[in-house]
Amino acid sequence: MPEVKSVLVLCTGNSARSILGEALFIRLGEGRINAYSAGSKPRGVPHPGALRLLAAKGVDTARFRSKSWLEYTGPDAPPIDLAITVCGNAAGEACPVFPGTPLRAHWGLSDPADVQGSNVQVDAAFAETWRLLEMRVRAFLALDLAALDRAEAERALALIGQMEGAA
Repeated sequence: MPEVKSVLVLCTGNSARSILGEALFIRLGEGRINAYSAGSKPRGVPHPGALRLLAAKGVDTARFRSKSWLEYTGPDAPPIDLAITVCGNAAGEACPVFPGTPLRAHWGLSDPADVQGSNVQVDAAFAETWRLLEMRVRAFLALDLAALDRAEAERALALIGQMEGAA
């Protein structure tokens, strides 16, 4: 299995989970992975709870924006080695064709953007989503993909998607 050097994290709105996933792949991948996020129906802006969490984690939020997954389908799009859906809606939608033949995985999680209440309650939901995504990204980074064929890699990615908090 070739090395995964680029990851696209997908969700419907690209305002919360997918943006957190992008940030975690960038942080934990330590320059080994190019990470992106996108949505099938982008909300247009990242959720304020996502931006607060990223800022609290010391992540520069300037790079994050809510964008369409179609940005990753054209001839000028970066190559994508792995496409991960983090919400049930995006997993059930017909994804566009991304250049190459990326691995695909579903790591469904509840949407922290659905939480109503005070900033404290919303921030707690985002912190929990960060924790669950961080477990998954760390598990992915621990995989020896070079020792796996494509089917074995997809099975390993599916198991990661079934970790604690799977929705």
